[in-house]
Amino acid sequence: MNEIFPSDCMEFMRGWKGRRIDVIVTSPPYNLGKDYTQYKDNKKRTDYISWLGSVAEESKTILNEDGSFFLNMGGRPSDPFLAFEVAKEFRKHYCLQNVIHWIKHVSIPKDALTQTNALNGDISFGHFKPINTNTFLNQCQEYIFHFTKTGKRQLDKLAIGVPYQHKSNVTRWTQKKDIRDRGNVWFIRYENKQGGCEPILHPTLFPEKLPHLCIRLHGIKKGMLVYDPFIGIGTTALACIGLGVDFIGTEIDKAYIKIANKRIEKRRVELNK
Repeated sequence: MNEIFPSDCMEFMRGWKGRRIDVIVTSPPYNLGKDYTQYKDNKKRTDYISWLGSVAEESKTILNEDGSFFLNMGGRPSDPFLAFEVAKEFRKHYCLQNVIHWIKHVSIPKDALTQTNALNGDISFGHFKPINTNTFLNQCQEYIFHFTKTGKRQLDKLAIGVPYQHKSNVTRWTQKKDIRDRGNVWFIRYENKQGGCEPILHPTLFPEKLPHLCIRLHGIKKGMLVYDPFIGIGTTALACIGLGVDFIGTEIDKAYIKIANKRIEKRRVELNK
């Protein structure tokens, strides 16, 4: 356990003889022509969708019956249906239990203020990457599709809950605690542009908080195992280390694995100080 294997994820899953996986959380290549060192990110569109459908089918054989598969998908503004077509392929093998919106950038206007939330002016949060076209809007969000085998997995929603903004709600509901369901809109800062992970190490990184929230939402239990089929430079592994759960990952690029292992060792040293 707690290892990244230099393997194609399909070959790895076909040969996996270890214990069943509790959570799969991953962000596959988006087929946007990104400059990976080994993987060619320019498959024919139909081949790309079919390939991820095969990943879904094979993953089902190693996932626990009450397991969760969290699939982070983005894309280009000119092809807005791609993420949904990939989700449709997954639907052949899984139930789509939740659709989560990862908000990378949000703007809040001054007129959104309330008695308890005052703004001196319009304000924006997060990473904004302009696009040079007047045809499409900037994409400020990506999807996290939450798939399960039955669509009935009981989640630990309050593990990632947030406090009530208006405290009168605490007494209105049966929960009687100052914490509520986070919902399906998650603002997660895209850290690799502002002093977080080095952007030159990998062309597409998601923030560590993304797998962190997914794993906690599924529910942490003793002896659970998390798998990332496209682990890249190890972000999902870092989230698992922080949560104290076991992980495995696969990556075809040995250079990325080397970087991932350095990041993992650094995190373990930091936690042991």
